[in-house]
Amino acid sequence: MTNLKKEACVESLEEALRAEAFGADRIELCANLALDGITPDRNVIQQAKEQVQIPIRVMIRPRAGDFVYSEDEFLRMKKDIEFCHQVGVEGVVFGILNTDNTLDLDRISTLVAHSKPLKVVIHKAIDETPDILKATEDLVKIDGISTILTSGGKTTAKEGISTLKEMLAIADKKLEIMPAGRITSSNLGEMHKCIGARAYHGRKIVGVF
Repeated sequence: MTNLKKEACVESLEEALRAEAFGADRIELCANLALDGITPDRNVIQQAKEQVQIPIRVMIRPRAGDFVYSEDEFLRMKKDIEFCHQVGVEGVVFGILNTDNTLDLDRISTLVAHSKPLKVVIHKAIDETPDILKATEDLVKIDGISTILTSGGKTTAKEGISTLKEMLAIADKKLEIMPAGRITSSNLGEMHKCIGARAYHGRKIVGVF
């Protein structure tokens, strides 16, 4: 368990600092987790970068709801990524779908190129795709993606274990598959024995803070 990365999902500077104190290795910084997370306020991003010592990845999601974005929303995502460049966070987290819930690979590729050299995480939008293994294969081919955050297409990582293992096999060493979905400090050990990933993500990954 010592080689595992524990990424804590937080929605404020205070939570980020507490997660760091509780032993998180990395932060995913969001706003409004009641809506599954949207892009945080720029002041919060700036303050977190100044005060938190562990790596920070910032959610790039202009609104709650689906992951099919208008051109204006897409431009907002680009500008938010530009701000993350300026601040110097480790990475950005996003996902874009077509109206049929397949990955919008053209726009994803554009944002990945726009994000370099930041690390790029494709978030759980992939869990809504009709063929998650094909989606994983497609993402592996895009240079610059670091991580896929996923529950294996299910509500929880535990339900998605078999698919998560298949995704890990597809990704091999090319990118990181980071299981998420009700993974906590209490069940992390059990989940790791079942899945064998290098990193795990959760709201309570280092306990309740």
